[in-house]
Amino acid sequence: MTESTEFFDEQTLLEMVDNQLADGNPLQVKATLMRLVMKGTPREEALQYIACALGAELMAMEADQGPFNLTRYGEFLDSLPEMPWAE
Repeated sequence: MTESTEFFDEQTLLEMVDNQLADGNPLQVKATLMRLVMKGTPREEALQYIACALGAELMAMEADQGPFNLTRYGEFLDSLPEMPWAE
């Protein structure tokens, strides 16, 4: 694991998700949280799922050496609670 991926531990990712929710950006984060909770996922667990999707996007950014890809992040969010990137 590289130094940059070690920086993004679970607590940091959850704080980033909280910031996204507070900022309302991207809107898909709030929509995903609502969708998961409405399907019976406890809120804290739903936030952890979203943090996993964010972590996957950050790792993909690092692998690609590119910018944050909102489309790819949205695809990760849409797949939750499944996590096909982890397979």
